[in-house]
Amino acid sequence: MAKKPIIEEQIITETLEKNYMPYAMSVIISRAIPEIDGFKPSHRKLLYTMYKMGLLNGNRTKSANVVGQTMKLNPHGDQAIYETMVRLTEGNGSLLVPLVDSKGNFGRQYSRDMAYAASRYTEVRLAKVCSEIFKDMDKNTIDFVDNYDGTLKEPTLLPTTFPNILANPNQGIAVGMASNICSFNLSELCNATIAVMKDPECDLLDIMPAPDFPGGGELLYNREEMSEIYKTGRGSFKVRAKYIYDKKNNCIEINEIPYTASVEAIIEKVVELVKTGKIREISDIRDETDLSGLKVTIDLKRGTNPEKLMAKLFKTTQLEDSFGCNFNVLVEGSPLVLGVNDILCEWLRFRHSCVKRGIIYDIDKKSDKLHLLEGLEKILLDIDKAIKIVRETEEDSQVVPNLMSGFDITEVQAEFVAEIKLRNLNKEYILKRTAEIESLKAEIEDLTKTVNSKSGINKIIEKQLKDVIKKFGVDRKTILISADEVDASMNEDLEDDTPDFAVKLFRTRDGYIKKISLAALRTSGEQRMKDDDVMVEEVETTNRAEVIFFTGGDAYKMKVKDIPDSKASQLGEFIPNLIGSDSKDKVRGMVLPGDYSGNIVFCFENGKCAKVPVKAYETKSNRRRLTGGYSDKSELVAMFHIKEDCELLLFSTADKVLCVNTEKISLKTTRSTQGVAVMTLRRGATIKQVVLADDSNFADVKKYRPRNIPAAGVTIQNEDTGIEQISFV
Repeated sequence: MAKKPIIEEQIITETLEKNYMPYAMSVIISRAIPEIDGFKPSHRKLLYTMYKMGLLNGNRTKSANVVGQTMKLNPHGDQAIYETMVRLTEGNGSLLVPLVDSKGNFGRQYSRDMAYAASRYTEVRLAKVCSEIFKDMDKNTIDFVDNYDGTLKEPTLLPTTFPNILANPNQGIAVGMASNICSFNLSELCNATIAVMKDPECDLLDIMPAPDFPGGGELLYNREEMSEIYKTGRGSFKVRAKYIYDKKNNCIEINEIPYTASVEAIIEKVVELVKTGKIREISDIRDETDLSGLKVTIDLKRGTNPEKLMAKLFKTTQLEDSFGCNFNVLVEGSPLVLGVNDILCEWLRFRHSCVKRGIIYDIDKKSDKLHLLEGLEKILLDIDKAIKIVRETEEDSQVVPNLMSGFDITEVQAEFVAEIKLRNLNKEYILKRTAEIESLKAEIEDLTKTVNSKSGINKIIEKQLKDVIKKFGVDRKTILISADEVDASMNEDLEDDTPDFAVKLFRTRDGYIKKISLAALRTSGEQRMKDDDVMVEEVETTNRAEVIFFTGGDAYKMKVKDIPDSKASQLGEFIPNLIGSDSKDKVRGMVLPGDYSGNIVFCFENGKCAKVPVKAYETKSNRRRLTGGYSDKSELVAMFHIKEDCELLLFSTADKVLCVNTEKISLKTTRSTQGVAVMTLRRGATIKQVVLADDSNFADVKKYRPRNIPAAGVTIQNEDTGIEQISFV
């Protein structure tokens, strides 16, 4: 009998679907993505456990006690549960609306290294705002399901009376998707919800202009970008630290940092910048955070301009950081990326259902009570008869049936009458109880009208939102500043701080570059180079200028000021090391774009030429590498930065020469364009050299001009042979 093979072939798609998909769906639906009530399952289980423990109005209890009770609903370990609790506490400061009132050390959100105390040392209870989270919890407003072992019930959602989904920051990484939700000021958020309830398509920017963070800071506000985030649920914005300048002690005190930053990361980066010499204005930096709050102090050297220094630090450290928005929310079990208006509409739909179910619960309870009182009212007609029936009934089990037949009442009513104490079988007691009948009928009628009226339910939601504003609303912590003004002032400050002087750049064929000031160049000797290396380019410019290097099909931008100063006696800097490219990629050219006017002409071995505007290399951000700087389909032979059209001489390996005016080469806006055919080549021939016609020393270039391109070129004339041409590389 043949043995069954240990390894069996399986179709990978089927294996993934069978083994991996259940895990992926579990992570997405039951772990990482928040639901419309604003909670992940771990948050909801913890808060519900605290609610059932009576911690909404009671005294604080040890965190370890809460963690232990939560394990009845949450199968994860105690440390994971405690970490979840830490983030919800007021002491940690992660939430704009803290949900857990805490006592003890819970660390701080802005510190990476400040560890929280063990659960046996800290104490917690639910914050006052949780009265809105659990409002009408016991009125069948939400569904309950079995816990993991079927011994307890837990809620699927919490009936929060305000859109908690946007009130607190929330981040989660699932499988194949993620969620990153910023927080909004509670007062602004509730007012925005009321506005959406009245008009789902309203513009919320006037009511709720931007997010708000528990750590404060300054948000660089751009209305168009924020509007796009509100519409799509995706995008990013920048938040920067707040600081004050202490003129007396010549130091900067930072007391608020971006929500995504940490004090330790900021200090480490500043120390690195000082050590590498990129910042020279700082003499010391230290963390002076204490019980009063965050404080990072930067001591300045004499004569330092604090505004210019902070402009540098904002650009190079986490003192200014981006928050990437990805409003991915679970709605009825499906992950959806929604804009702010859509999230509020979904929350209102959820809240509408909660309120409606709560009203129906009240109607049912009042109807049951009315039913009992109507039975009691019938007894009022003949109390003696009721007493006689009870007294003359021989068996206890027949009391209720006899009352039902004697007064024509239901079993529930008869049971209620039978349970009345003997001392209450008097006319006064029964009249007082039955007096509630009319008010109950009126209340039931009003509740029935409300439950069938969308506007009626909306009024209840609006009133609850206004109550939340009144009880828990606070002023905005993150202030808004204009992004355009900040960018302009930062660029101005940084530019002014860069020393400007005339320099000359020397580039060699083997990829070395020297930056020498003109003042130093006057006293310099002969330029030193490696053996067999030659100088291919010399350009005068200034220290504030930009330079673009072309290598390996890509373009690399950098500031001339970032090229170290050199001397004629030195070899210079190896360009691939400067720009961070592969050292095997040969540097093909260098352009100083200046005001980004003019064009760049690329000439390739295959006889094609491409003309690209310098504007195509202009970027708004400080990107260093531009992929697709030029076409790499054929070897680049030469490139020229021209302000206006000129004539070029193309030399082929078949000893042919062609003179072409660049105006005949059509302009392409795509950097990586392959260009147009200019010179027709014989089989096996290539372009070996291209020079400017004015630099060629040819006796007469007219004889090499064709009427149209592409053209094969003309055999080099005897009078032009032997003339040494200018080499490109």
